[in-house]
Amino acid sequence: MAAVPVFEEFEPAADCDCAGCAHRRRMHAAGEHLSAQGCRTALVVVTAAGVVLGATGTGATARDASAAVRPGERAGERTAEPGPATEQGGTAPLHGPAGRPAAAKAPLRASTRAEIINRAKKWVDAKVPYSMSKYWSDGYRQDCSGYVSMAWNLAKNEWTGSLAQFGDRIMRDDLQAGDILLFHNPADPTGGSHVTIFGGWTDYTHTYYTAYEQTKPHTRKQATPMAYWNNSASYVAYRYKGLGTGTGAGGGQREAVPFPGVSRFGPGTNNASVTRLGEMLVARGGKRFYREGPDPRWTEADRRATQAFQRAQGWRGKEADGLPGPHTWRLLVNKQGRNIPAAKPAANGPNAGKPAFPGRAHFRPGRSSAYVTQLGKRLVERGYGKHYTSGPDPRWREADRRNVQAFQRAQGWRGAAADGYPGPETWRRLFS
Repeated sequence: MAAVPVFEEFEPAADCDCAGCAHRRRMHAAGEHLSAQGCRTALVVVTAAGVVLGATGTGATARDASAAVRPGERAGERTAEPGPATEQGGTAPLHGPAGRPAAAKAPLRASTRAEIINRAKKWVDAKVPYSMSKYWSDGYRQDCSGYVSMAWNLAKNEWTGSLAQFGDRIMRDDLQAGDILLFHNPADPTGGSHVTIFGGWTDYTHTYYTAYEQTKPHTRKQATPMAYWNNSASYVAYRYKGLGTGTGAGGGQREAVPFPGVSRFGPGTNNASVTRLGEMLVARGGKRFYREGPDPRWTEADRRATQAFQRAQGWRGKEADGLPGPHTWRLLVNKQGRNIPAAKPAANGPNAGKPAFPGRAHFRPGRSSAYVTQLGKRLVERGYGKHYTSGPDPRWREADRRNVQAFQRAQGWRGAAADGYPGPETWRRLFS
């Protein structure tokens, strides 16, 4: 029988001009997962043909040759639960040092976010080579789903078609370190299926994140556009079901108060999550912002207290807009980060004696308070009271709005910035 050549996985030749190799080089440069293309495809076909042509009269067929080794297996062994052929391998047990399947452990083990990221970093530091048929020293397969199986400390190697059962689906805005972004293409598993580990947002815009992923040539950590370089719309965010808040290997309990989502906060919202937020802010030094409450109705007090907490962390701009996101919520729930500092004593400088902005809620149709009178008197003092036929008085009227709008337009503002309703900057300039 003629010897059958053995071909190793290799990258496309730099000097090969065939269409397949050229396309493969472009995909590699973009960081994509590369399905069998170009010269590699031709070599695989030749290899399979060699197996058939070199077979003796034992009934060997092309089907026998293609079935010799399945993804996720080594020659001479079968996986316990073989999955369909994929670029990520199939479901398979862990492998011990000798390459033999290891005994399965508990199906779901508790793990903290820190533990997940620390495990992910080990492969990054070791630059574990990508392979969907080899296993690293910890027993996990060296492909993208084996990498997540390792980071989540799963009892066996999973694949992109099975990882979702170990997580709870979440919104992308709720992503936190240790969660995953998964794209499984059931119609064609080799057609882009991939999974990454979310390491955190790179900035407040939430357009890029730090991704930990197993890809060719080896494990990497890099800033990645949300959700990935390609097939972005098809990626789904998941959070490990065994996630705990403790710091030990046991993991502790699952998060008791997960972030409820950005839609639960802001003007017009009324729910228990707003009350919970206010209570946590009060406990962290935000009591002075609340004259009453906290309660389920979102008010300017909630926004100001949230903003004070965010600024205490050193955040600025949109990161301190007064609306809680996953990071703000996590710090409050876990009692982490800096507390809201105490109010500064009255200054003796140019701002001494200037009233603080009381909040937008006081300046709306139907509202009545001493702040409306205070605003109106200041408008008259500054020469913007021509729309008053009487007053000013505590009741908010159209005359108040039109006078405020005249002052705002005098600042050069237009559109929504000159709607006649005072905000912090209008108030500051008016009382300067």
